[in-house]
Amino acid sequence: MWKQMIPGLRMMILLTVLTGLVYPSLVTAICQAVFPKQANGSLLMRNGKVAGSALLGQTFQSARYFHSRPSAAGAGGYDASSSSGSNLGPASRKLAERVQADKQAAGLTNAVPSDMLTASGSGLDPHVSPANARLQIARVSSARGVSESGMRRLVDQFTQGREFGLLGEPRVNVLLLNLALDEQYPNQ
Repeated sequence: MWKQMIPGLRMMILLTVLTGLVYPSLVTAICQAVFPKQANGSLLMRNGKVAGSALLGQTFQSARYFHSRPSAAGAGGYDASSSSGSNLGPASRKLAERVQADKQAAGLTNAVPSDMLTASGSGLDPHVSPANARLQIARVSSARGVSESGMRRLVDQFTQGREFGLLGEPRVNVLLLNLALDEQYPNQ
């Protein structure tokens, strides 16, 4: 009996060491050498503290900041340990009621970009559409006492195009935009 079990045990130990230790260590070392910023979560530091990750959305409530799209991740939204969408489809009455309530709470009366009122699939998307960001310019510039033209230039500066010119949609990273906003207009 042991004659048949020993090769299986050896193989299990070998594969455990290879796939559980060697391979993950090798991949981690390569990623740290080639893509250190991405391998460490694309963290953004300000004044020696982590301000957030360029890959994860977070909430901004103040009128002085551009707001992210709604989040369905976790009870309060933007909980990275609970990444998920709302699973509410376009025919959902609950979604329609929430969108209408959010629209009224924001004082919006006209048609708005869908990302202004709906969560992303993960609930943690750090981007909004350029149209969403432009609709927020008046509020942010008024709250900061800054000209709308200066704010528009800042939004344009942080608008990213399609990947390789054809993949995805143009987008604005809200955290990067708000950090730049604080740098350019710190006391306004």
